[in-house]
Amino acid sequence: MASPQPLKLCFSTLACPDWSWGDILEYGPQFGYQGVEIRLLERETDLLVRPEFQPDQLAQRRVELDAAKFQVAGLGSSVRFDYLDADVRAQQLEIGKRYIDLAHQLRSRFVRVFGDVFTAGQDAPGRERVLSQVVEGLTALGHYAEPRGVLVLMETHGDFAATQWMQTVMERVDHPAVGVLWDTHHPWRFYNEALPETFNRLRPWIRHTHWKDSVADAASVGMSADASSVGHGGAAAAAQAHSLMSGHKPAHYVLFGEGEFPATDALRLLDLAGYDGWYSLEWELAWHPELEQPLVALPDFPRKLIALGAAVRAGSAGR
Repeated sequence: MASPQPLKLCFSTLACPDWSWGDILEYGPQFGYQGVEIRLLERETDLLVRPEFQPDQLAQRRVELDAAKFQVAGLGSSVRFDYLDADVRAQQLEIGKRYIDLAHQLRSRFVRVFGDVFTAGQDAPGRERVLSQVVEGLTALGHYAEPRGVLVLMETHGDFAATQWMQTVMERVDHPAVGVLWDTHHPWRFYNEALPETFNRLRPWIRHTHWKDSVADAASVGMSADASSVGHGGAAAAAQAHSLMSGHKPAHYVLFGEGEFPATDALRLLDLAGYDGWYSLEWELAWHPELEQPLVALPDFPRKLIALGAAVRAGSAGR
């Protein structure tokens, strides 16, 4: 029997909002990662305006990535399809296409998009309106992405972290270039979904995963219940997050492995299913500036996840 492949580890740049491109290429491999998920760069969330990613710079970016033996795992866009204004949704679609083009040039596997919330109301007609919008937007982006070798992944985020709605969307879209970014934490923490329930709903479409940890009771780890709003620009960061993602929800985040998230169970589900995608640390320092800094949080994740993964695989082999 062939040996299982090593876990592919990357991190979202939410963890290092002030880092430059050079910092990412220096510290990422040093800390044990094989790739990066670019959500922002030097606090700019619109990657399309960054000088590093202009068309005449992309060949040099590829040279630098090859030299570092590092990859851009994916691009985290702010594209979402819950806007009720059709003109705004059309603009979102065009932005999504530009992100797909950038991902293709960076040899990146995917572009992340959002649902995000049921802006037309939580009754059946309101939900159906937004569900139809999301299906339409994802299908259009899937058609554009497929010939470019890029995936369009919708994250379990906002109202779509309740995964019956994500399942509904994926069944309706049914496109090979459209899949799910499973934020393993969101359905579990925000909707009390058991991991097997979530996984069984989403399994056919999971192409990428986010990892984080939290506690329900901030006082249990000596954290102030309102820590995110005290100093460090917490209120401004929260406002920015909500402006980009209407479904953003706060949590009492802690370093990976120090909270309540059942990471071993999530790893076991993915391993048994033969998942071969990325395991991405989403340490949301950009939105929660009270969290540990990147030089603490980023080196911490690879050793913990690799140890958990080895234990899961050893247990599976012993059965």
